[in-house]
Amino acid sequence: MGEPLYEFQPRNKVVKWIDYRLPIFTVMHRELVAYPTPWNLNYLWNFGVLAGIALVVLIVTGLVLAMQYTAHVDHAFASIDRIMREVQYGWLLRYIHMNMASFFFIFVYIHIFRGLFYGSYKNPREVLWILGVVILLLMMATAFLGYTLPWGQMSYWAATVITKLFSAFPLIGDAIVTWLWGGFSVDNPTLNRFFVLHFVLPFAIVAVVFLHIWALHRFGSNNPVGIDASGPQDKIPFHPYYTVKDAFTLGLVLIAFALVTFFAPNYLGHAINYAPADPLQTPAHIVPEWYFLPFYAILRAVPDKLIGVVLMFGSVLILLALPWLDRSPVRSGAFRPVFKWFYALLVVDVLVLGYGGSQPPEQPWITINQIATAYYFGYFLVILPLLGYFERPKPLPSSISKPVLGGGAQPAGAAAKPMEKA
Repeated sequence: MGEPLYEFQPRNKVVKWIDYRLPIFTVMHRELVAYPTPWNLNYLWNFGVLAGIALVVLIVTGLVLAMQYTAHVDHAFASIDRIMREVQYGWLLRYIHMNMASFFFIFVYIHIFRGLFYGSYKNPREVLWILGVVILLLMMATAFLGYTLPWGQMSYWAATVITKLFSAFPLIGDAIVTWLWGGFSVDNPTLNRFFVLHFVLPFAIVAVVFLHIWALHRFGSNNPVGIDASGPQDKIPFHPYYTVKDAFTLGLVLIAFALVTFFAPNYLGHAINYAPADPLQTPAHIVPEWYFLPFYAILRAVPDKLIGVVLMFGSVLILLALPWLDRSPVRSGAFRPVFKWFYALLVVDVLVLGYGGSQPPEQPWITINQIATAYYFGYFLVILPLLGYFERPKPLPSSISKPVLGGGAQPAGAAAKPMEKA
């Protein structure tokens, strides 16, 4: 595939005039149309684009909802009720915003687990991976802040419980809680802070996403084989090949999203949050949204509050060190027979933590959560480093095209040098 395919030659005179003075169309064509992409990407690579689309939908619907929302403890719940009942199509905007947040996390979690299996965090894509973890942290903060805004029972008590966790830190914990609250209890200053941060953080996410895409285009996409494209024969333009593929996946996702939004809009929420916040009545079982449940289970797995908080935050922050914890010279899990089993156990382990986090803190779930937490950290801190030394991967093909077109394979160790140069 020759270079002329990637050149941008505008025919429209206006576009040509602008592009000559500000080459924005050339950049867009190079990065979004002619961007050379490995031809063997499977459908798991579509979820990054889906996550970007979900972010745009959340920002647009959030801006419209913010015009009708009142950030005051005496009026917040009533303003949500007004949006649902009196604002034209307000119910639809809120349900789209609320359920798209869940879909956003589904897309990102699949995107992360795909990266974990195919080694997308390895050299030279460490910064790309770190920026992805930063996006996840910003997402979690934004989602938590948004969940408190309706000021229902679960919103109020979730805000109370989560902010009090910072009091576990010695010396500075109480000062952090007071700053978050804007006083000495969860009240109107707290809600105002949370609303402002929930409004601003999505734009910070957009900025980090821009850096994430920039880092991605620096070395190109990883692929299921886990070796870098060796030449033009291993690449195709992003458009139309992957834009069509993304559009097909988007169509399927929109069907599923429409079914949830119109037929089960509250399925992923909590009914108790449709009652106004009452500081004098604690709910029998306080649980966060489903996408926080694995981390909530880790928090409750340890009796000590400080250790539980450290482990909860550490369960996400440990991903930042992943490029240096996994010492295997092979990227793709498809060529690592032992790794596949431990990875499958990790997926099951996270699902168990998710369900365990939704259960009351009693036996047998306390013990189950403790075992699942031990395996989660053991996987990253013990299993992955040891596999890098003791596992014998399968031979790697010499190029992306070899698995299909045939040809020789190279030993796993031989792939380490080209990967280091990438």
